[in-house]
Parts: sequence; structure tokens; C-alpha cells
Amino acid sequence: MAHAIHGYPGACKNIHGHSYELHVTVASSHEEEEYIPAPGFLIDFKEIKKIVTTAIVEKLDHKVVLSHHFLLENPSFFSPENLVTWQQEPTAENMLLFIKTTLSEKFPDNIKIAQLKLYETRDSYAEWINTNIYN
Repeated sequence: MAHAIHGYPGACKNIHGHSYELHVTVASSHEEEEYIPAPGFLIDFKEIKKIVTTAIVEKLDHKVVLSHHFLLENPSFFSPENLVTWQQEPTAENMLLFIKTTLSEKFPDNIKIAQLKLYETRDSYAEWINTNIYN
């Protein structure tokens, strides 16, 4: 995915791309006292992958994500077929908030997102941790 950060004074103000890596951690909406009944897991890893792929990866893979403010100052970018426009800047932090909101609507009611980590590079990432998992 490619993006640009409007108003940023450095090189990231220009359109550039990343091969993002997303880590999703889920938890039960309530604490388990003993073992988890058969089949022994909260949700199948395949189901998590399917939800993430459909709700996030297919929406952002090979796309250019630009903010409304960036497009106002660069109107020539309005027409690309692979353009996704956001009101907010497409930083890793804002992407995590988008991912959290989107996935929260897709998982079953008993499954909560516990943690998200989005790598832009091998050693640069943003992280969101649900501090209210059992509230």
C-alpha cells in the first residue's frame, strides 16, 4: 500500500509505499476459569485470517491511501482507480484505528480484539492495545 502524510515536513509528505505486516491478537470477551470447551479455541485461525483478509487486506492491498487534505492540494490524484480517500491522515496509528473499528464489527460478539500491531518496516511499527478487554 502507498500513502502520503499531508502537512508532514519530511520525505513522508510524498507518496511512497510500504509492505505492511499486521498482527491481530484476539481474546474472549470474558475470562475463562478453566479450559476452553471443545474444539478448544476461541476462534479458528483460518476464520481470523478470512475476516482480516476480506475486511482489511482486500480493501487496502495495492491501493494508494490519501487524505482529503492531500487531495485538495494535489487535485491530479483524484482519479486513480486504486485510490482510497480518508478524512484523516493515513499514518500507521490512524490505520490501526481504522482496522480496530472495521474488525470489531466483523468478529463474533464473544471475540474482542486484544491487540493490533502494524509494521511499516521490519523495525518500525504502531501498536494498539485494548486496555478495556474485560470491561
